[in-house]
Amino acid sequence: MLKNVKDLRMIRQHIINKADEDAYRTLYRDLNPGTNIYWCGFGEPPSMTFRTTFDDKEFNRIRQENRELLKGRFAGGNVGFIEVEEFELFIALYKKPYKPSHNQELLLELILREGPMNIAVMKEMTGLLVKEITPALHKLQESFLIYEDQYDGDWERGWYRFDEMFPDINVNKYTKHEALKIVLQRFAFRYVYFNVKEANSFYRIPTKDIQKAIDELINDGIFINIEGSYLLTKDIAVLETIQKTCEQFVLVLHRNDFLVKCNEYWLKEKLKKDGLDTLQYILVDGEFIGAVVGKFRFGPYDIEDVIFLDNDLAIKRKKEILNAIHLVNDRDEINKIKRYCGEEL
Repeated sequence: MLKNVKDLRMIRQHIINKADEDAYRTLYRDLNPGTNIYWCGFGEPPSMTFRTTFDDKEFNRIRQENRELLKGRFAGGNVGFIEVEEFELFIALYKKPYKPSHNQELLLELILREGPMNIAVMKEMTGLLVKEITPALHKLQESFLIYEDQYDGDWERGWYRFDEMFPDINVNKYTKHEALKIVLQRFAFRYVYFNVKEANSFYRIPTKDIQKAIDELINDGIFINIEGSYLLTKDIAVLETIQKTCEQFVLVLHRNDFLVKCNEYWLKEKLKKDGLDTLQYILVDGEFIGAVVGKFRFGPYDIEDVIFLDNDLAIKRKKEILNAIHLVNDRDEINKIKRYCGEEL
């Protein structure tokens, strides 16, 4: 196993060396698609928590208002915000073939004929219910035939013809394979040492496609295979010379966090409790060791328990872990932590 992977990963994630605005722009690009904090409420800008010297949510709110960040549906139809200069790359990666249905055709023809409109107008003009309109719009959005102009937190956002909104964007600039080879190099830089399951867990792209791109990058000398996982060839020397920098730390990460999404394929199986939602995951010294479980609410969450892979470590670091949980969940009677390792507090 390679040395210092965890240290270099935490550095490149800006977990232990917080990013200024310039470093953040590159970090955001490499961790695309950008997402908001899980269960944060409609209209919140994307945010990468614990990685910056500034309020990145407000920074991205301005970028949204200026339409520097564009909304789309990526990685399994999930909402993401991509920089305008990166949009062609992610269209290539995630654009779905258009498979028309009655409702999709009706709405597409309406927008083509009448121009931009919101869902309330569509409902009035078609007689369709909102629950019929919304999934049809999402399908059209995933095919990049229409664009949802969510540049602020307002519920009343317009839906436009994609080619009318972005006449200069070339949806065929890259093939999916070309785009995948580009983003995997960024992924490798930020995650350092990864396996196909981790890349699949984050990008939601078939493993056969990911493996094909990896194999070509190995043939090109860009990646190297070590013990069935992959890294940038040039990082071998970096890992050998890097000084150990990871001090002890505890972070409680929301479910849309990049590191969580990369490990979601096993976290969802290993850290769960029947009948309860997984609210957040606990990262200790760069490794996931536990989860906060309870019930999501619009307001403070119900925190029923804190569960772990290793209860001995959980007890040893208990004070730090509880403080980290309180940092992202207000310390009050409404959402007090009821249990820890199954024991009442």
